[in-house]
Amino acid sequence: MALTVADCPFCEIVLRDDPDAREVYTDKHVVAFFPTEPAVLGHTMVVPRKHMADIWELDEETAAHMARATVRLAGAIREAVHPEGLNVIQSNRKAATQTVLHLHVHLVPRWEGDAMGRIWPEGTSYSEDQKDRTLRAVQEACRRIGAH
Repeated sequence: MALTVADCPFCEIVLRDDPDAREVYTDKHVVAFFPTEPAVLGHTMVVPRKHMADIWELDEETAAHMARATVRLAGAIREAVHPEGLNVIQSNRKAATQTVLHLHVHLVPRWEGDAMGRIWPEGTSYSEDQKDRTLRAVQEACRRIGAH
């Protein structure tokens, strides 16, 4: 995983040091491009120009710019490739399959039977007690950070 701006492949794209990048959108806050190995055609990634590893480094102003660009690009993808659906995926750290430590959002157009396959498990077996304990822990954390 990239650890610094100097060895971050997404920073190379942001700085226009990657001539092979298939850039689809840019503004003063974000850059959007096709990944080198797309899950499906039209798969687009949105990254902030400012290097940050993951969502835990994301500030609210950058989040607002990322969200606006994500919504605009979702519309562009819908118009361009006419998908039956769309996944918006944002993964953080190795356990969540993040392979480049530069915050990014995947916009993945979807069609029935496409190469992407299912992204959720068929089912889980958490007890009601486990779900309730987790609920209380997250609610308490929200109170501590002021997110009511």
